[in-house]
Amino acid sequence: MYIMFSGSGVSKRSALLLLFAASSSVSTRNMAAPVESKIDCILFSEFHPTAGPKITYQVPEDYISKELFDAIHIYIITKPQLQGRLIMANVFGKKIMGCPVCIDHPKYARNALIFNICFVFASTANSRPYEKIVRKLSTYLISLEKDSGLISNEDSKTKLPKIMSQILTDLNEKGSCAVQVADEVTTIYLKTVQVTSTPTEVHLHDVPIFTVKKDSFFPQQWDLTTQQILPYIDGIRHISRIAAEADVAISLVKSCTENMLYYGVITLLPIFQYSNVYTVTAKINHLAEDVTLQNECIKYAIKAES
Repeated sequence: MYIMFSGSGVSKRSALLLLFAASSSVSTRNMAAPVESKIDCILFSEFHPTAGPKITYQVPEDYISKELFDAIHIYIITKPQLQGRLIMANVFGKKIMGCPVCIDHPKYARNALIFNICFVFASTANSRPYEKIVRKLSTYLISLEKDSGLISNEDSKTKLPKIMSQILTDLNEKGSCAVQVADEVTTIYLKTVQVTSTPTEVHLHDVPIFTVKKDSFFPQQWDLTTQQILPYIDGIRHISRIAAEADVAISLVKSCTENMLYYGVITLLPIFQYSNVYTVTAKINHLAEDVTLQNECIKYAIKAES
């Protein structure tokens, strides 16, 4: 479960109402169309014993101004009721995601160490692939603090900007990272998880066709039933025909097809019927200009050698 705050001027009363909604397992999502999910900034904030909530480090520097932080810090360094929960604040054109941490121990000033490492995105960015990453990174920092005092020790804390910079770069470029902490014992492993929408329902007259080359994956990657129907997927046979020729129950063929749709290996075409009227679209002009497309068209249309 996560809690999301949205708005350019969120009042404390609104925050309390949203807190009540969260306790009832109700969440509010940003309904704007998502854009490509890139992390704009990673910031580390903590509660200083005398100065209060503050930004200790951020990569890149000065991305979040002090004025903006002062206006939204109640969603970053939160009250105890929200600590340990994933929180998103969509405010002032930015989406800030974090998981506030509080480690209670007498050795800390005020008997607690309170901090939060946050990812910052554009307000309409699709941040869902990073939800588990933020939680996992928060867990890593808790472990590193308990084992070596990474955060409470002022000397070791200076290593955080380098760690944050590598996480930002690697996640944006590769979608994963393996960051070795200075003690060369602990490695932070993070990887984005793409959230795929539920595939459309498969009908008996649908014709599956591969969106990737057949030789780009091994049939052994799939279950036995999927392996049995793979040879019959050719862009011509429909679901009913595949089930009959492969001698597999229709319900199983539909289930396997939905599974392959989910992973983007195939797509569905309407069945070809002589009673229909077909016409080309304006995109046919690309065929006259694109040599690569011409070659692909020829390879697809020619009859395979027997």
